[in-house]
Amino acid sequence: MGLMFFMQLKEIDKGRYRKNFRLVFAGIIVALTVVALGSSTLVIQFFGTPGESHFWFNLAGVVFAAIVVVFMLTKLRDHPFMREVVYVWDLKQQLNRIYRKQNKIEPLVEDDDRDAMIVMNYFYRGSKQLYELDDNTITMDTLGIKLRALEKRMEGLGMNASTDTYHPDMLERF
Repeated sequence: MGLMFFMQLKEIDKGRYRKNFRLVFAGIIVALTVVALGSSTLVIQFFGTPGESHFWFNLAGVVFAAIVVVFMLTKLRDHPFMREVVYVWDLKQQLNRIYRKQNKIEPLVEDDDRDAMIVMNYFYRGSKQLYELDDNTITMDTLGIKLRALEKRMEGLGMNASTDTYHPDMLERF
């Protein structure tokens, strides 16, 4: 379910997502701590000199720990336990890609550009889902206003307001 594939919005279980995210985040912290401390301690033991700074050895331990964590997350990405967490990570990356091009896309919505409206519809609906999952209600009203205005515009043009027609490759045009 990577970004190169069709990134479809899905309903996910908020409770399961939050529980699994907390466990994954805690696991990352524990793994980073244990691997960084363990590897830097071993490197210092074998190559360090008493009384000298071990900054570079400690940094090497942190870098090694980060590599181990990224490797493990890549290997565990397709595990059913990670389904919701990976979906949200991928969704955030996709929304970030759209956000970076938003200034070019939004004026085209005003010109009734079909692709621009599809992209922004996906952006608004995906953002709404993320805000709901994270209980971020601060910008929900503004987002709702923008989404309703876009839906009305799309409806007036006879377009379907579903996100099914969105594809990440659409962003290449902007």
